[in-house]
Amino acid sequence: MPRNNKFNNFNSNKRWDSKPKEQPKGLTVEVRNNDVTKALRIFKKKVQEAGIIQEVRERTEYIKPSEKRAKAKAAGRKRWLKKMEKLEGAVAPSVKRRRK
Repeated sequence: MPRNNKFNNFNSNKRWDSKPKEQPKGLTVEVRNNDVTKALRIFKKKVQEAGIIQEVRERTEYIKPSEKRAKAKAAGRKRWLKKMEKLEGAVAPSVKRRRK
């Protein structure tokens, strides 16, 4: 009867002495064929998608919670007006002047 230990289910395809490749931390871009400009464009796109620049700008100064709410509300209203304009072709003037 075999002993029940951690070596019973040993996968012979896997070598114990091989170490997994270490992935570099953070955002990385590989430069191919000395095309630095393309790599830079790809890097900028990755940074933009990750929201790193926006986070740095937000951390530069303290913003009061009331100011955050006001900005969020204004941004939401702007998105809503843009959506209405896209749906109707033009936003009705009464909707634009609703709030002063």
